[in-house]
Amino acid sequence: MEEAPLPSEQGNDGECSTSQRGPDGAAAVPDDQNGTSVGRKEFVAPAVGMEFESYDDAYNYYKCYAKEAGFRVRVKNSWFKRNSREKYGAVLCCSSQGFKRIKDVNRLRKETRTGCPAMIRMRLVDSRRWRVLEVTLEHNHLLGSKSYRTIKKISAGNKRKSPSSADAEERTIKLYRALVIDSGGNGNQSFSENEARSLSDHVNHLNLKKGDTQAIYNYFCRMQLTNPNFYYLMDLTDEGNLRNLFWADARSRAACVYFGDVIYFDTMFLSNKYEIPLVAFVGVNHHGQSVLLGCGLLAGETMESYTWVFKAWSSCMSGCSPQTITTDRCKILHSAIEEVFPRCHHCFGLSHIMRKVPEKLGGLNNYDAIRRALTKAVYESLKVSEFETAWGIMVQRFGVGDHEWLRALYEDRVRWAPVYLKDTYFAGMSAARPGELLNAFFDKYVHKQTPLKEFLDKYELALQKKHREEVLADNDSRNSSHVLKTRCSFELQLSKVYTRDVFEKFRFEVEEMYSCLSTTQLYVDGPVIIFLVKERVLGEGSRREIRDYEVLYNRAAAEVRCICSCFNFYGYLCRHALCVLNFNGVEEVPSKYILPRWKKDYKRLYVPDQGPGDAGAADRVQWLNQLFRSALQIVEEGAISLEHYRAALQTFEETLNRVHQIEEKQD
Repeated sequence: MEEAPLPSEQGNDGECSTSQRGPDGAAAVPDDQNGTSVGRKEFVAPAVGMEFESYDDAYNYYKCYAKEAGFRVRVKNSWFKRNSREKYGAVLCCSSQGFKRIKDVNRLRKETRTGCPAMIRMRLVDSRRWRVLEVTLEHNHLLGSKSYRTIKKISAGNKRKSPSSADAEERTIKLYRALVIDSGGNGNQSFSENEARSLSDHVNHLNLKKGDTQAIYNYFCRMQLTNPNFYYLMDLTDEGNLRNLFWADARSRAACVYFGDVIYFDTMFLSNKYEIPLVAFVGVNHHGQSVLLGCGLLAGETMESYTWVFKAWSSCMSGCSPQTITTDRCKILHSAIEEVFPRCHHCFGLSHIMRKVPEKLGGLNNYDAIRRALTKAVYESLKVSEFETAWGIMVQRFGVGDHEWLRALYEDRVRWAPVYLKDTYFAGMSAARPGELLNAFFDKYVHKQTPLKEFLDKYELALQKKHREEVLADNDSRNSSHVLKTRCSFELQLSKVYTRDVFEKFRFEVEEMYSCLSTTQLYVDGPVIIFLVKERVLGEGSRREIRDYEVLYNRAAAEVRCICSCFNFYGYLCRHALCVLNFNGVEEVPSKYILPRWKKDYKRLYVPDQGPGDAGAADRVQWLNQLFRSALQIVEEGAISLEHYRAALQTFEETLNRVHQIEEKQD
């Protein structure tokens, strides 16, 4: 388990207390999710994998947990390094652990020890954090606040708690309070469901139902035990209510390294007021399949929530900043992205906009004609001047110049119209052709009334299904050969490189080269030659028409660029660029136009040498992440069959022996 700096947010209540990963701490518990505190606190139980900044943090956490559970803590064992005397290990246990020594048996003091097994064992790890390695929660004696207060009174006498002790406990409570545990209360029961939902739109925390927070806590505890690189962050109000939440499992974190350059930030469930206010970071893998890069639950569509979740995602992904982010059309989102990812190109999803056309324009006279004119302007304009002219004609012809939605859409055109985005890198997530969609990752798993507890179960099913699809596609790409359909050298070249799904898309471009009627030279500007490629396309009403495409070609720089910008939109060359290469006697696609992200072996990355010198903490984190990604791939492929399993297990054993040999040489 790995921690990262927390993005702190300024909410409506002032500066919030942001807590990291549930099992690291405690919950200051309002029983009422609407913020009415009933005075009960619960610290979540310790679990294997928890990490703390220091020994004192770990000790204070366990002491506060023990106080609420109803027992006292003592240090059973401590381990120190011989030279520096630095503490590197400890066992904290219940004060009832063990038994009295024989010589103390005859003393008048009442026996309080019962041989209680409750304890935690922790150790200082390479990241310079204290990690919990072993936990026993069960006690063999009565617990409770009453018994704790009695013991405390006897042991403390009339001593007052020192200011430093009080401050330490306060810091611990604030640092480790986490989930708001449901207690059965749901606030004012006189509210109707609609009134409660309306009220929740104005409050600064998640509107969770009874049992939701316990379901989140149970899920996170389970994931931390079974998924070592699982990560989550929590954003809490000063009252201890859960405001925003982010999490990413090991596969999502590994996938982000490979496919985090272009992402789609999905807010469909949040914007449309689903039962769960879910947002998702989605990428596209080397097969063109959608891949999850992280999830979140947000209190609302606010600048604060969006900024927090973007910072949380970046923190989880070791400061990753994507080249391109596509979202729904939203000015608040745009402002948040500009703040957190200032160098990122932010685009509005074209498919989202076009799906709203019936809703926004359906009531107008001549709707069908307006829709056709809009579609033609959006998808068929190859130059900015063509788009501007087509839009102007549409507005004038149908008298829709004062239509609010169309006017606002036109003002934002540089962020969604394909003709303005030709220099933007999309890696297949542009949806720049009619009928293409950016579907929600969980679209088939979540409906309007899906409760959070049900979603957490479906979440794992969705990820397992997506993972199986990727594994099958990996095997298919590596083990099957392509039957060539043309004699074109480009098809043969990339059949050996691309994954099967991406190759099929590229091969369609190769086949469509034969729909291009001619390739002629227009003019020459030094080393640059402009060609005109004429293509017969299917137009409106199934009529065949000829369309012209200008293609720039520079032999010296091995550069070819088509006005349709297929390469930037989809990541491979179009039929028009291939025609120009073929016309100039080029038999292979230049290497700059073969993106590594589409290759069969893309995820088997080379790890460069770090060079001489001692490794810093940042280097060790990078090493850990890289090793985990490499191991994860072996684990996933090792589970395909019994033979794969045996080979993977043998590989791990051999590797571990080699690592041990290095330690022996150093000794």
